Amino acid sequence: MPRRTVITGSAAGIGHALAEQLRARGEEVIGVDLRDAEVVADLSTPEGRAAAVVGVRELAGDRVDALVTCAGVAEPSPLMVRINYFGTVEVAEALQPPLAASDAPRVAVIGSISGTMGNDDQVRRACLDGDEATGVARASELTEGGRPHSIYPATKAALAEWARRTSVAPGWADAGIALNVVAPGVVLTRMTTGLFEDPVMRELMDAAVPMPLNGYAPPEAVAKVLAFLVSADNTHVTGQVLYVDGGAEVTTRAADLF
Repeated sequence: MPRRTVITGSAAGIGHALAEQLRARGEEVIGVDLRDAEVVADLSTPEGRAAAVVGVRELAGDRVDALVTCAGVAEPSPLMVRINYFGTVEVAEALQPPLAASDAPRVAVIGSISGTMGNDDQVRRACLDGDEATGVARASELTEGGRPHSIYPATKAALAEWARRTSVAPGWADAGIALNVVAPGVVLTRMTTGLFEDPVMRELMDAAVPMPLNGYAPPEAVAKVLAFLVSADNTHVTGQVLYVDGGAEVTTRAADLF
């Protein structure tokens, strides 16, 4: 029986690359996105997340072998809180029962190298507290106050902490579910097109996220790492944040931090 993987954000970027790789090796993919997916849903609202889970359950039944959450936004706004964090966490938690029914259940969520950088602690704390309203309100305050760039790293830092806590919580590792974070550096997708077109932004980006090993990553490179983490071959890796960043994390942080 082929493995059945749910991918949010499957219509473009890393999610699309992963869907193609998994289908090429004969696996079943249930994509979730705003368009061009098996399940069309908007993960920016609780209602949309619930609809996504219902749609997945209708197609998958009682068994989901893997979940990869690639859906996310990079444009600074409260949508980062809604989609990047809650659009991941609520879907993952809702799909825990069909994941636990698999013989080899796996979950991978998309973090970011930015999660290691300065962020807004109020947004991060609200996310971890499950308080979406407060997180959105704070993100709106930061956006309107001209300080929106600490929102994205806050959502990604919160996501990494949630995954590390959850990976060993009841119903996850003890149910055989491996849960990990893949944290890319700069990836060549539609989300980053504007950065490459602006020489000033590109210079700032290169300074913040230096990638000495092979430079910017194509989405396929990140997808290959995700494909392993959600495969049955991954039997013991859980609770980890794996940086697929060309060496950015180790360049910008002390080597004895591991």
